[in-house]
Amino acid sequence: MNLPTDVTIIGLGYIGLPTAALIAKQEVKVNGVDINPSVVEIINEGKIHIVEPDLNDYVQEAVSRGFLKASTKPSPANVYIILVPTPFKGDHEPDISYVEAATRAIVPLLKKDDLYIIESTSPVGTTEKMEQLIYTERPELKDQLHIAYCPERVLPGNIMYELENNDRVIGGTNETSTQKAVEFYRMFVKSELHKTNARTAEMCKLTENSSRDVQIAFANELSLICDKAGINVWELIDLANKHPRVNILQPGSGVGGHCIAVDPYFIVSDYPLETKIIGSAREVNNYKSFWCAEKIETAKKDFEQKHGRKPVIACMGLAFKPDIDDLRESPAKYIAQKVLQADNNSEVYFVEPNISEHTVFKLTDYNEAYDKADIIAFLVAHKEFKGLSKRKDKIILDFCGVFK
Repeated sequence: MNLPTDVTIIGLGYIGLPTAALIAKQEVKVNGVDINPSVVEIINEGKIHIVEPDLNDYVQEAVSRGFLKASTKPSPANVYIILVPTPFKGDHEPDISYVEAATRAIVPLLKKDDLYIIESTSPVGTTEKMEQLIYTERPELKDQLHIAYCPERVLPGNIMYELENNDRVIGGTNETSTQKAVEFYRMFVKSELHKTNARTAEMCKLTENSSRDVQIAFANELSLICDKAGINVWELIDLANKHPRVNILQPGSGVGGHCIAVDPYFIVSDYPLETKIIGSAREVNNYKSFWCAEKIETAKKDFEQKHGRKPVIACMGLAFKPDIDDLRESPAKYIAQKVLQADNNSEVYFVEPNISEHTVFKLTDYNEAYDKADIIAFLVAHKEFKGLSKRKDKIILDFCGVFK
């Protein structure tokens, strides 16, 4: 296909904004759409509303050169990319209402030969449902559009590099759509583009993160066993990994983020009888967060019994993984909430060096919290914490291997 003259991206979050900025770098005009007016205002000033290395430079350049503009409403384009959230409803049932709403918003703008792509993590069959929606609303465009699914597979904290350098799986609702989407992504992706169909591409994204969830569940289950057995789980895993064909991951306080903690449910919801391992892994990883909260509560009671006063507690980290500001589905945040709810009379410090303020937790500098607290609960292995010296006068609950 010829290079598009305009691209409209619906959703300017952790993936949408970096994608918009990267495409704009190719000197293609990008209209980024977000329902939050303050996000739109920030981006149009050449600034960013999330923490991501290098992104600010990309956005600043794209806006200053006139290739990126944000708005609350979509504009006509040749390519439309849907990058909105897919949250839960009910009992971990995937909710594609945001994808549907974004699609309905651009339906009046569609014209012959336009390319429509969903990147939002979606249940199998979502792309076909949106195709049906579009052609029901615009029957005159039947079979004249190119419709495809292409999941992102990036790591927060390294998004700009990985958007360019990670392989992509691209599946259209027909071969022509797949080819058109491949040609589009070749503009800014340097690695391989793997062709398939839409349903396989949708399942591929879910499979990747479900696989990682299962592997983390094994490590977290080991940590529970080792705690009872009196074994250092970090040493155990290090020794087991000396085997040439063993690669056990590191345990933590659970699993978070809007991928690994969410995507497995998309499969479990549609295939409940077949997902024995995937469903069990979700249960293990959710339980690990509850277990961590219980360990803090037990340590608190033991301290009260021994010292006759309530301990000062520090919850170190709120993000879902190290060195980012993303708190979505964070097990650390869940644990912190449990600690807060357990006893309102206790003095609790909440630490998250990657954000400046939070609506629920009053944040404290990590050095101050570490110095003043009696019980230190490391929930996220942020790089700042690894520079602290282990102190014998503290009760240290290291759930993520800061001092491993």
